[in-house]
Amino acid sequence: MSSPSTLQKELRNTKFSKLNKEKAPRKRGFFCYAVRMFWADRIAKEIVDRFGTGKSILIRDEKTLSGQVHIGSLRGVVIHGALSEALGNTGAANVYKYEFNDFDPMDGIPSYLDQEKYQQYLGMPLKNIPSPEPGYDNFAEYYGAEFQQVIEKAGYYPEFYRSSELYLTGKMDGVIRTALERAGDIRRIYKEVSGGERKEDWLPISVICPTCGKLSTTFATDFDGETVQITCRDLDWVKGCGFAGRVSPFSGRAKLPWKVEWPAKWVVMEVMVEGAGKDHSTKGGARDVANHIAKEVFGYEPPFDVPYEFFLVGGQKMSSSKGRGSSAKAISDLVPAKILRLALIGKEITQAFNFDPAGDTIPVLYDLYDKLAQGYRATKDDDYARLFEFIHPTNQLLADDVFLPRFSQIAFLTQMPHLNIEQEAERLKGAPLTENDMLELGERAEYAQYWIQQCAPEKFVFTLQQTMPDAAKDLNENQKKGLTALTEFIEAADGMPSGEDIQQKLHSIKEEMGIQPAELFSALYLAFLGKTYGPKVGWFLSVLDKNFVLERLKEVSQ
Repeated sequence: MSSPSTLQKELRNTKFSKLNKEKAPRKRGFFCYAVRMFWADRIAKEIVDRFGTGKSILIRDEKTLSGQVHIGSLRGVVIHGALSEALGNTGAANVYKYEFNDFDPMDGIPSYLDQEKYQQYLGMPLKNIPSPEPGYDNFAEYYGAEFQQVIEKAGYYPEFYRSSELYLTGKMDGVIRTALERAGDIRRIYKEVSGGERKEDWLPISVICPTCGKLSTTFATDFDGETVQITCRDLDWVKGCGFAGRVSPFSGRAKLPWKVEWPAKWVVMEVMVEGAGKDHSTKGGARDVANHIAKEVFGYEPPFDVPYEFFLVGGQKMSSSKGRGSSAKAISDLVPAKILRLALIGKEITQAFNFDPAGDTIPVLYDLYDKLAQGYRATKDDDYARLFEFIHPTNQLLADDVFLPRFSQIAFLTQMPHLNIEQEAERLKGAPLTENDMLELGERAEYAQYWIQQCAPEKFVFTLQQTMPDAAKDLNENQKKGLTALTEFIEAADGMPSGEDIQQKLHSIKEEMGIQPAELFSALYLAFLGKTYGPKVGWFLSVLDKNFVLERLKEVSQ
């Protein structure tokens, strides 16, 4: 077996005893610690310290709908959603708004789309591009609908709106005018903060060409208070049409560039809290530029910042427009909301999380969830208990008495068609299953089966061999002696021994006969699965038919 993953190491180090800390008074479920607290509670306290509770706090986040949204973008959604919940626990009124950015231009065609078909739309606003599938108003609506379903499945319900609404209704006109009038200051900030040079006649605006409809190809100069002079020219990646003339930049005819648009939206929306990934939060990065523009150009204090690390899949950062990485929908389909939330907010937000669906991430997350549940039942007064509360959508907190069979065991059982999962779960529990037990078991079985079918690594995929595998025909004498001893033990038992009894017997066999554990266990796996590895061997054998086990053991030990 490979060495333990980082997740597994963290799981082993997780403690659930009561924290030996001086606690501040609780307020509406808000747990304060003198030393530390769950990150969402800690940041919520900082937000309340800054803004107080006299005014509703507006939290905002956004995503440009340039293609199928990758799972990394969901981390920002969940972080802002968790902060909204934490603020609510303090009694601070707040509103969480989420923007689907449908007004940015298409600057690349995702690899999974027809390149020839969409080539003509490069440079146009996303809202003006046809949907890849019928039934949606445009390109952005198609991908936005899918991402909204993922967000709501995770148990978050922000107020959704489109960036085009801000422009088309004229809400952005005031900040557009200010940006054009203060273009010199914006050029200076670009240079001083990020080192970006802009020509003396450059204006911070991209106008939709009235002839070809492209946004990326227009270059604007000479704002006269009502119109700008534009030329529609070729770029390296998209052709312009050559139009030249004066056009109004107001009422949805133009948009601000990203580093100016970001603070402009803060002003228009009166944003008080908004974080971003670390790529935007570095010195000289987009957030740094936006902060300076907000204060120096728009006279607006930047929102409370919440920088956070990337959510990776298979160790890689993903891109929607380049078509690289796993989509939010694909990952959310693999796990229920509580496990998805655990992956997204279970670590400090300043730490990256690597989700490997084709690795052991999902079984380890379930093991971590079960350990959190165990700790929550023991004490509800520590930061692990707060994490357990936050990973459950509203009113879906797990009942204290629900039986939680290991996900890896359920994944194995779903691959054994001759077994009744409910009966085997009762054996594992040692008591009849309750209605809540059945619901949890059904959910785990459903997700385990889907994971096995879609992307589980080979070490979790098993087929019970109906005939003796060829690989089991070459066992050495030590292995055969060990299996003979196990055969005698099972034969003498009244019924099939329990997994614990089989496990204890195997340990005594290896000690008495001087057989290495790997040598003995691999012989059993080879005999029944045709592989040198498998689930916990005692439990695995205990769920099989006694006669079948005895016949196979005798066959391979001859």
